Amino acid sequence: MKGYDVVAGLVAAACVAGAAELAVSPGFETGTKSQGGPEPFIEKADLFEAGRLGYKVYHIPGVAVTAKGTVLAWCEARKKGSDWDAIDILLRRSTDNGKTFGEPKRIADVKGPVAKNPVALRLKFVSTNDVTYNNAVLIPDRDGTVHALFCVEYMRCFTMRSADDGATWSEPAEITSVFEKYRPSYDWKVLATGPDHGIQLKSGRLVVPVWLSTGTGGNAHRPSVTATVFSDDGGKTWQAGDVAVPCTETWINPNETVAVELSDGRVMLNVRNESKAHRRLVTVSPDGASRWSEPRFDEALLEPICMGSVVRYPAKGGPGYLLFSNPDNLSCADGKEVPGKNRDRKNLSVKLSADDGRTWPVCRTVEPGWSMYSDLAVAQDGTILCFYGRGEKRDFAGDRLTLARFNLEWLTQGKGVPK
Repeated sequence: MKGYDVVAGLVAAACVAGAAELAVSPGFETGTKSQGGPEPFIEKADLFEAGRLGYKVYHIPGVAVTAKGTVLAWCEARKKGSDWDAIDILLRRSTDNGKTFGEPKRIADVKGPVAKNPVALRLKFVSTNDVTYNNAVLIPDRDGTVHALFCVEYMRCFTMRSADDGATWSEPAEITSVFEKYRPSYDWKVLATGPDHGIQLKSGRLVVPVWLSTGTGGNAHRPSVTATVFSDDGGKTWQAGDVAVPCTETWINPNETVAVELSDGRVMLNVRNESKAHRRLVTVSPDGASRWSEPRFDEALLEPICMGSVVRYPAKGGPGYLLFSNPDNLSCADGKEVPGKNRDRKNLSVKLSADDGRTWPVCRTVEPGWSMYSDLAVAQDGTILCFYGRGEKRDFAGDRLTLARFNLEWLTQGKGVPK
């Protein structure tokens, strides 16, 4: 594993690109120490690098922390690059709050022949010999179990579990039948879980966002709608919730989604979309499965059309805070910004909310350059973990997946969390 990057602590409170970055050995960034608090710090380490281990691209990073404190970092390891090529799910484990990691291991393997999704075969570049494992979602359970959901060929869904913090996994069990509930109202041909982490509610319910598509549009992924699947028996059985965000003229192609439990027990979805508003969509449910509120655009959360993440940061004596990450950018290097079309994936930033996502007064750039998908977690020692793609040039995935470790003092620049 490469040495850490150390970033000078000179970024303004607003998310702006251009933070100075120094390639030095592991250590702490320089910065102003909060009154009586820890020194602000940020460290970065590359966990997966394109071209290594026989994979051309590493994409769709996920990170979670188990009940015992083990950090799990996983991704799609792609032999060629596209969503429909040969893809494996690789996982690395850390037992020191994300400072060091073990070697990557392949964790998803379905026995027997795997048929290619028929919608993929209509795409010119797809090979019938490639098997696509996609959209892994891991959910740490408070009882120590780690649950995992993943898809094969964007067509079948499987679940498995680990009793040893991700070191070994049970044989995958297929749960595709759960998604048949949606067919009467939405005749999907493509399904995908998450990606990123799932959540366990205070009630014990496991909740995993999903998106579904008829596969008739671009890349056989569009149009799309967003929903959730859930389990009330520790992952033994799963059920389908209601569609949370439909595809309309206003809410265009809601897809990759992450969930968070609010301080009052409600569940909020934060949804990637291709709407002309270029803002993240949010909707709230009392139970994470039904009675979703009318989706609304969050004006504070820009949407360049890229996966983002949200997680709760716990706090002693209170509900804690919400953290959100994505590329905070709506510009294009060529100056050709078109409503509803992709913007440059750069300026990956983390925002903080102290009021369950109503406002986001804290925002700080983690990666000012080209930066892509991300996922967030909080280590047991309070360190914030942001696992994301970055690269030297404009790209959909980047040339490496990097784990940034930083503390709350770095995020707030030692000023404390706004009340």
